[in-house]
Amino acid sequence: MSEELENFAARVRACRICVENPVGRPLPHEPRPVLRPSSSARILIASQAPGTKVHMSGMPFTDASGDRLRNWLGVSSDEFYDTTKFAIVPMGFCFPGHDAKGGDLPPRRECAPAWRAPLMALMPHIDLVLTIGSYAQTWHMGAARRPSLTETVKDWRTIWGAPSNPKVLPLPHPSWRNTGWLNRNPWFEMDLLPFLRSEIRYRLG
Repeated sequence: MSEELENFAARVRACRICVENPVGRPLPHEPRPVLRPSSSARILIASQAPGTKVHMSGMPFTDASGDRLRNWLGVSSDEFYDTTKFAIVPMGFCFPGHDAKGGDLPPRRECAPAWRAPLMALMPHIDLVLTIGSYAQTWHMGAARRPSLTETVKDWRTIWGAPSNPKVLPLPHPSWRNTGWLNRNPWFEMDLLPFLRSEIRYRLG
C-alpha cells in the first residue's frame, strides 16, 4: 500500500463522524471502521456495511456471507484477503446496528460523502468493481442502475458492455437472507457467476 493511502486509511479508521456529527441518530455503539483498501489491487469489492461478526473481528466478510461470496468469486481465503489482489471498501465502514426486525440497518449516510471519492482516487489500478447491493450500485453506477436490485443484476450484460472505467458488475448481497432470491433467479448462478469467475481469474493472473 502506498504511504499516502496508508495515511488516509488510518484517518478513516479513526473516524467518529457518525457519533460526533451524525446525520440523524448517532451510531448506537463505538465506531469500528472496517476496510481493506489497496493501491495495487485491480478488483474492488464495494460492499454494504459490516455485520455483527465483522464488527467483532475487524476483518470484512468473516461470516457466512463471506463464505458464499468467496464461493461466488472462486477464490480462496488467502487470495481474498491478499490486498495486492482485492480491495474491500464498503459503503459504510461501521456496523450500523439492527432494525426492529433484527436485520442490519442501511449503511451510515456519513461515510460515503466523507471518504469514498478520495479513497477511490488513491486506488488507481482498480479496473473491476463488484457492487454488492443497491447502495454500492447507486454510488458506483449512477444512472446505469435499474429501478430494483433484481433488474440491475439481471441486466449485467448491458452494464458490462457499456463504456466505463473501471468495469462494474452488480451482485446481490451474499447474505443467507438472500437464499430465496437465489432460488428464484437461477440465471444468476448459471450465467453471471461463470463470467464473474473468469474475469476474477483473469485479473489474478
